[in-house]
Amino acid sequence: MNVEWTPELRARAQVHAALGEPARLAIVDRLVLGDASPTELGQDLGLPSNLLAHHLKLLEQAGVLERSRSEGDRRRTYLRLRPASLAGLRPAGTRSAPRVVFVCTHNSARSQLAAALWRSQSPVPAASAGTHPAARIHPRAAAVARTRGLSLARARTSRLDEVLHEDDLVVAVCDNAHEELGAQAGDRLHWSVPDPARTDTDDAFDQAFADLADRITRLTPAVRLPGAQTDD
Repeated sequence: MNVEWTPELRARAQVHAALGEPARLAIVDRLVLGDASPTELGQDLGLPSNLLAHHLKLLEQAGVLERSRSEGDRRRTYLRLRPASLAGLRPAGTRSAPRVVFVCTHNSARSQLAAALWRSQSPVPAASAGTHPAARIHPRAAAVARTRGLSLARARTSRLDEVLHEDDLVVAVCDNAHEELGAQAGDRLHWSVPDPARTDTDDAFDQAFADLADRITRLTPAVRLPGAQTDD
């Protein structure tokens, strides 16, 4: 049998080689559910900065990771997976949470869309809130939800301290909220989703929705209600 060494085949081999090391696989497992800065990764995984930088370089060269500049603290960068490079990857293990709370700054777009998407896919309850909530839902957010078969007609903006319960799993869907929360929310994930209201176009809201939908598809299998049975 003749094997054609296509660029696609070589790229797949590079990904497999990059993942064939425990520390790099642990980095990917951490980033499957949410984004993280290099400092956060090093703290979570107990890796010294020089070793972490080496592993991140190899994963970036393999096309597994990409970096984005924080919309809050511009000195920060966040690492995120490139989903197409790891098609079919699912989190190892599960998290137990009575509710998932999606948080952004204004609670007018990203967190509302994320909560609506979550409710359509998971039996675990969801809520949303803002660190500095706006007066109303952004009309483009309501429109993009409507075109995807979801509704924000009854949604209202809320302040985080009015919504958050002690055992909630918090998912910060914007850099500003993540950085403002700091260590306040113990069990928290971060999704570095660009703010579509900054450009305020239909395309920006479509992209934000697609980003959130992909991430929620990855996260829902890993979050269960307390006491729920895991699949064999």
